[in-house]
Amino acid sequence: MKLTEALPEINLITNEDIRNKVIACFEEALSYGQWQVDDLDKIPFTLLIPNCKVSLLKHTRGVTKSSLANYEIFKEMYGNMLPVDRDILLAGALLHDVGKLLEYYKENDEYKKSDIGKLIRHPFSGAYLALKHGLPEKVAHIIAAHAKEGDLINRIPEAIIIFHSDFTHYESLKTL
Repeated sequence: MKLTEALPEINLITNEDIRNKVIACFEEALSYGQWQVDDLDKIPFTLLIPNCKVSLLKHTRGVTKSSLANYEIFKEMYGNMLPVDRDILLAGALLHDVGKLLEYYKENDEYKKSDIGKLIRHPFSGAYLALKHGLPEKVAHIIAAHAKEGDLINRIPEAIIIFHSDFTHYESLKTL
């Protein structure tokens, strides 16, 4: 399966350069972790929920769709008063957990923290990958700020949207 088939929301990014860099970022993360695209639908989105049944793919798509829905509402309600860059938002939502492909590994049938994952959380490794692939600094900011690490900085509007979308999904799924 191709990455854009697994994550069709990538094709919603209108800026071809950003879209291609999002793909390159994912491809490097997959390669580094020795994952295949098909693994995205098997890897749990979190190791913090025991026996998590929601995949990294489903979570990423859910956060991306929630973020995009918020973008549409903000655009309708606030227009240019609250400028939100749709392509930056999409890239950040799609990549917010890309660092988990470095942070996790699979041993037998169990997903665990990798050596690098024990040292560096996914917001940092994901932001690094985004910058390495030439994505805009705002995308790296979104990735770095989407979790508790972002509580120490001023989040841009796109990062606020993704932060809340991510935690809405996480907190809701914890109740399963």
